[in-house]
Amino acid sequence: MTGKNSSGKEISVLKYIDEYRNPELVKAIITEIDREFSTETIQLMEVCGGHTITIYRYGIHKLLPTNLHLISGPGCPVCVTGVQYIDQAIAIARQENVIIASFGDMIRVPGSSSSLQKEKGAGADIRVCYSPMDAVRIAEKNPEKEVVFLGIGFETTAPTVAAAVESAFEHKIENFSVLSAHKTMPQAMKALLDSGDVDLQGFICPGHVSAITGTHIYDFIARDYHIPCVVSGFEPVDMLQTILMILRQINSNRADVENQYSRSVRESGNPKALELMWEIFEEADAEWRGLGIIPGSGLNIREKYHDFDAKIKFSVDVPPARECAGCICRDIMRGVKVPTDCKLFKIVCNPQDPKGSCMVSSEGTCATWFKYVENELNP
Repeated sequence: MTGKNSSGKEISVLKYIDEYRNPELVKAIITEIDREFSTETIQLMEVCGGHTITIYRYGIHKLLPTNLHLISGPGCPVCVTGVQYIDQAIAIARQENVIIASFGDMIRVPGSSSSLQKEKGAGADIRVCYSPMDAVRIAEKNPEKEVVFLGIGFETTAPTVAAAVESAFEHKIENFSVLSAHKTMPQAMKALLDSGDVDLQGFICPGHVSAITGTHIYDFIARDYHIPCVVSGFEPVDMLQTILMILRQINSNRADVENQYSRSVRESGNPKALELMWEIFEEADAEWRGLGIIPGSGLNIREKYHDFDAKIKFSVDVPPARECAGCICRDIMRGVKVPTDCKLFKIVCNPQDPKGSCMVSSEGTCATWFKYVENELNP
């Protein structure tokens, strides 16, 4: 099969997952990367935790030229959620007749002095959900209690949470609400570039986010910063082909937005999902762990649906947030440090007892390095 990239060039399209892990195809792309790569240092940033996993799980970082560096950015939704939000969720969980519903990873993220996992052990009613609609059903079955869903994530998950709010609104399920910490990716990428902390020559753009938003959200990066952007899939061949596409842009002095993940991402994204997301949510300033407050990068629940906004429904006083002393998750998510720069890494911080958010989620950079890179460093 064949298809075309955003420049109109015909490319091969594979059909089966094993093709995207074919060693011979990997070798062929590596040969092309070596041919395209110059001697100067090139730094590319992936802003998706799934891409970080692929890079280290399959050893892609070891196949590349020495001066081609892959930097992990703020692509893990659990990791970028601020301590203040965790503290707020814990304060709500301590209220009477409250059920906290959450994706599993959030329960283990450390707050200033506790975690939802510890609160659950102390008797709080905290339940793991696989979908926001699970939380709506919990609310239906427990009308005497308030059910609060912890809404985190990027444009990928926001439409599903929006659907849950819409369902609760239509069915008048008044004991359901969402504590929203949803974030949108483009503003964070802009903040990284404007900070000057990291010198980047290209972005490996998130596939799942782009499946919802489409590819145009990165146009300003190519246009205003002259930095190539390529939306990537998640298999080894995807990642290597994406890197090759970026190198070819650099070598031809181009800065375009290209779509390597055309089998799942359309230029226009998913219009229905976007329509639903913007029906329920509106832009707001948001705090990103490591990046601070980024204007317009968050999603707050619109006034029409304020009855389902846990920030409004629950008035809780939360002291200023405190992070674990010595944790450098903030620097890791900005791409200025790597997990082994942290004095806590592996020694006192591990997936069983995480001190920072990057060690909690499977998509967190520290958790990925602990699982894959540490075996290389300490065989």
